[in-house]
Amino acid sequence: MKIKRVGIMSPGDMGSAIGKTLSDSGFDVITCLEGRGALTHLRAKESGMRNVQSVDQLVTEAELILSVLVPAEAPALAKLVAGSVRRTGSHPAYADLNAIAPQTVTKINAVMNKAGVTFIDGVIIGSPPRPGRSTRIYCSGPDTSALESLAESGLDIRSLGPKVGQASGLKMVYAASTKGITALWTELLVGARALGLEKALMAEFKLSGVNIDEVLKGRIPSMPRRARRWVGEMEEIAKTFEGVGLTPRMLLGAADMYRLVGETKLADQTSREPDPTTDKVLQVLTKCLGVVK
Repeated sequence: MKIKRVGIMSPGDMGSAIGKTLSDSGFDVITCLEGRGALTHLRAKESGMRNVQSVDQLVTEAELILSVLVPAEAPALAKLVAGSVRRTGSHPAYADLNAIAPQTVTKINAVMNKAGVTFIDGVIIGSPPRPGRSTRIYCSGPDTSALESLAESGLDIRSLGPKVGQASGLKMVYAASTKGITALWTELLVGARALGLEKALMAEFKLSGVNIDEVLKGRIPSMPRRARRWVGEMEEIAKTFEGVGLTPRMLLGAADMYRLVGETKLADQTSREPDPTTDKVLQVLTKCLGVVK
């Protein structure tokens, strides 16, 4: 299936990077910025996206719509697009690329099927695509050809099979190993500082051969600006695990950790501002506990 025009909702860090990759490869990339802030407008412009005036226009013009949003917003966008499809009589394919549980994807699939839309379960693993940096997009469903056709732009798109829920399930278990672990590292380091045991803990890590440089220099500094978005993702992972009979409580705890971070001013920063140091993050969070260190 050959696709020429792609709609992206919405052009955040990830959506705009995907949009730029596509527009640089000759695709006509459109979005609807109604109600969006100045930074989103700037990202869309820099990415070569064309702004249309309404969702109805986007649905009418696009051959494929990519949903790239905060997890909590995914069902609402799907309902909005489905309603627009029915109103306009258009027939775009719809790929949900959000970090949501298979149970949530199944509900979105039902909404789309009722509207006569070809639905693709998709997920993104990795940082936003850039030249020389790979970002993998996994997909599943009965017909994923529309999304797979974007591979000619250089996007790494991989099909997992014909079942809706396969791609979203992979994202959930993978994100538990990255963002879930980051929440645990953040909590234990804040706890150590609050107890006055941070130096002793670091010394023990060194004696035990535990290298936490990647945590201190990579994971934690870039986490606060993502924390609010990750609350919903942790809750979706918890839902995924509960759905197969496992405890959801570990990932609900991770959601609580990100909720705490999201209540601080650290979470107001954007990707265009320097990340805080790990020491600053721990200082702010320890203060939130009423402990000054």
